Amino acid sequence: MKSMNPVRQDALMAGVVFAGGLALLASDAYIHRGRPAALLVIPLAVVCLGVVLRRRRPVVTLALGVAAIVGDLALGPSLGTILIFTDNLYAASLYGPRRLATWLLGITSVLAVVVGAIAGFVARNWAALAIGGVQAGLVLTTPVVTALIIRQHRDQVIAERARAEQVARLAELDRQAAVTTERARMARELHDIIANHFSAVAIQSAAVISRQDLDAASVRKVLESIRENSVRGMAEMRTMIGLLRAEAEDEEPEATRHRLKDAPDLVARSRRAGMDIDLAVSGTPRDLPPSIELAGYRILQESLTNALKHGAGRADVTVRYTSDEVVLTVENPCGADSAGLPGSGAGLVGMAERAALVGGTFTAGPREREPGHSPSTARIWRVVATLAAESQPFEAKLISAEEGR
Repeated sequence: MKSMNPVRQDALMAGVVFAGGLALLASDAYIHRGRPAALLVIPLAVVCLGVVLRRRRPVVTLALGVAAIVGDLALGPSLGTILIFTDNLYAASLYGPRRLATWLLGITSVLAVVVGAIAGFVARNWAALAIGGVQAGLVLTTPVVTALIIRQHRDQVIAERARAEQVARLAELDRQAAVTTERARMARELHDIIANHFSAVAIQSAAVISRQDLDAASVRKVLESIRENSVRGMAEMRTMIGLLRAEAEDEEPEATRHRLKDAPDLVARSRRAGMDIDLAVSGTPRDLPPSIELAGYRILQESLTNALKHGAGRADVTVRYTSDEVVLTVENPCGADSAGLPGSGAGLVGMAERAALVGGTFTAGPREREPGHSPSTARIWRVVATLAAESQPFEAKLISAEEGR
């Protein structure tokens, strides 16, 4: 029955109850009023037709049932038609409009009281009043009440299902947001790790290829710097892969994090890559929270990488420690010709994100240098990152260059 089409189920049910009604008529389950029993088949057939339409046309089912019960009461009444009429009331209350079900509850309740009162008045007996009222309530009110209860449970199930689907959608959105955030973090780390070391490798190898006047000692020095950057890049890549595997296995990673106090080592590597860098540290260097140390280190690393790729081979680095913040400044002349390495702007976005994650501010853009410099170095690119001594989420401000590099 569960796999059968609902329309066919209703038609089959109508056939079954019609046969049952005929059996009750054959067994004299009706009040004899001197009329042929065959006439009672007409209201029985009408009320069974309402059973056929109970799901598709519940209002029509109710109308057919009312017409059939009125005709049956005038001719009989018969037990079969009355019993099937209860299903008409049930179907109209369950499948029809909610307002119709509410009205039916009130009407049938009043009718049950009226029928009981009439029965008691005619019989002049309180027992007859009670019996008539109960019988009318069972025939009229009980199907409507049952349908309303089932309807309420059905609506509740639908609401719970919708709520469960909404929760599932929200959970999926949270999962996607977490995945997107983690991908952005991984992309930022990979960019900072690869860009610094392999940009130096690309520039130095290009210099060796283009220069034909280098002696063996110079070539060996450049190759040693290339090897150093390659080895360091691979080591940092392995460290990050180890971190990712440790997080996937829910282990506590024991990775050595870079610190802003390691700026001299970073500057020394950039000098070996061919850059002329002046480093000035003011204030009292001190240990900062790991997130701030790493953010400052990565911002300095990316700034030197950009200076190497797009600058004129020189940079001025200033690290200023104050009581409540650290200010990192990197300035380099804007080169007339870059090293030919592509740039997508991901480095600037990554630096701004790092500053924002620790509650700092970040600005980057071109500016005019003071008078007295040659035209080739009149414009400089300046990066300023201000990092608070304690991590406090803050919206970083990124000022991109009008002549994007």
